[in-house]
Amino acid sequence: MKKIFVVAAIIFNQDKILCVQRGFNKYNYISKKYEFPGGKIEIGESDEEALKREIFEELSMEIEINKFFMTVNHQYPDFHLNMKAYKCACKNNTVTLSEHIDFKWLQTNKLSKLDWAKADLPIIQKLKIL
Repeated sequence: MKKIFVVAAIIFNQDKILCVQRGFNKYNYISKKYEFPGGKIEIGESDEEALKREIFEELSMEIEINKFFMTVNHQYPDFHLNMKAYKCACKNNTVTLSEHIDFKWLQTNKLSKLDWAKADLPIIQKLKIL
């Protein structure tokens, strides 16, 4: 089974968190689902370098990485995902979508109203506790 290593940003702006919606995907279980933005770690990159690069490439946004939040290991039908999530901040809440089809800035208590990719659900659960 294929194993994918990714990083994800929990981006805060004031009291809201950025949620992005994936476009169509060949795997229907993640197609058009909401997720925390991020992506794959390239060879030789640190988590922080990968996260800053991915957020800039996908959203044209510069972020400040504040601290590690949690690791999620999730088994999808076609691959295993290892995702490290970091709490981040942004100075400007302007988002330019290049890979996603929608975004929302939501308060923590509103996150569960979206249709999330299953690997992101443990992050939402932990955010609601804090």
